[in-house]
Amino acid sequence: MQNHDPHATDPAQDGDNSVNADFDALAAKLAVVEAELASARETVLRERAEIENQRRRLQRDLEQARRFANEKLLGDLLPVYDSVALGLANENADAKTLREGLELTLKQLEKVTSSNGLVLVDPLHQPFNPEHHQAISAVDSAEHAPNTVVAVVQKGFVLNDRLLRPALVAVVKDN
Repeated sequence: MQNHDPHATDPAQDGDNSVNADFDALAAKLAVVEAELASARETVLRERAEIENQRRRLQRDLEQARRFANEKLLGDLLPVYDSVALGLANENADAKTLREGLELTLKQLEKVTSSNGLVLVDPLHQPFNPEHHQAISAVDSAEHAPNTVVAVVQKGFVLNDRLLRPALVAVVKDN
């Protein structure tokens, strides 16, 4: 029996409408997801570009820091340089005046180096310390205890708690 009612819906047509509705809903969801994906890609590209810019800035800043790391120290050394140059320019100075000038210049140099973390190692009459001293000779001595530094051939230096150069010393032998 067939239904001839013009207002009645065809079951096959209802299925088509349902499929079309599902398709339209999926297409809309796909469009939303594609838009979100495009937005996420754009965000990732921008963040990648920002990271690359930060990396370049950091590299440039590090290069500048390396190039000018000694700027303060060298600026502090300029008065010492000037003192040496003035001493050499004075052709009429006698030995005593030159010596006094050299002593003052050495004091300037010691002040600059100590303010920049350099400490003098002068271990005369102190116990031998292999971490800061290098024994270049051993001598007999009745006046000093064994392993005592009795002569400093060359002073050593420590920079910010790190040995820069050991002091070259003569040490009393163990008997």
